[in-house]
Amino acid sequence: MAKKKTIITAAVTGAWPKKENNPNVPMTPSEIADDVYACWKAGAAIAHLHMRDDEGNGTMSTEKFTETWDLIHSRYPDCDIVLNLTTSGDIHADDEIRVAHVKKLKPEMASYDCGSMNWLNSGLFINSPKFLEECGLLFQELNVKPEIEAFDPGMIANAAYYLKKGVLKAPLHFQFCMGCANGIPGSIKNLLFMKETMEQLCPGSTWSCFGVGHSAMEILYGAVALGGHIRVGMEDNVMYAKGVLADSNAQFVERAARVIREYGNDVATPAEAREILGLKG
Repeated sequence: MAKKKTIITAAVTGAWPKKENNPNVPMTPSEIADDVYACWKAGAAIAHLHMRDDEGNGTMSTEKFTETWDLIHSRYPDCDIVLNLTTSGDIHADDEIRVAHVKKLKPEMASYDCGSMNWLNSGLFINSPKFLEECGLLFQELNVKPEIEAFDPGMIANAAYYLKKGVLKAPLHFQFCMGCANGIPGSIKNLLFMKETMEQLCPGSTWSCFGVGHSAMEILYGAVALGGHIRVGMEDNVMYAKGVLADSNAQFVERAARVIREYGNDVATPAEAREILGLKG
């Protein structure tokens, strides 16, 4: 019997951690491109990309996305990693700016945050019904696969609503975001609840997950054991272990790959990830 394929997504920078949090966080387009390649070599099939401005803050700059995109393809022509571009790298960006890079680059995947929430106890992360409807239909038009980021079970229910309306198209792919401030805490019990909610409301969907901070390893093991896929990287954690800063994003990918293989699964290649998720290639 063929082994199950488990997809590793590398979320290499995010919008928050800076060099003072971990000097190994990639910030510039050149650093991000090099990190994506290193993660691909280590076993990542998907790279989830955020951009930073020249001060290191999260930005939705189409220019930064384009520069990074071009560097990955020109510097590493052998790298066939799936690029998954965020639409939520700056909570102050307006709806048009949030999708301008998707319209230009037409990536295979882009994030679709399926609801609004308080963000890090400091601001509002707004994903209005109007934005979600326009974004879902835009992704269909461009043949971009939405990665439906769910920070709580209500966002899964919201995805089911947009699926019924035709804004989203089955099969869906979810990213369960666990342990974020103001979202569902990261635990096996909660991961199982998210999985069962998805299976009830959106049957036939695929899923991945990650745990922020101290829940990272519990969620990593849980994802593999429960048949899901996994996301790792410095967007979610700058510490490799308690009191130990991560050396690189590839270090996280290498550990995930070891866990997957020790469990008895195979690490999915980008080509296998495309088949599992039904991507355009």
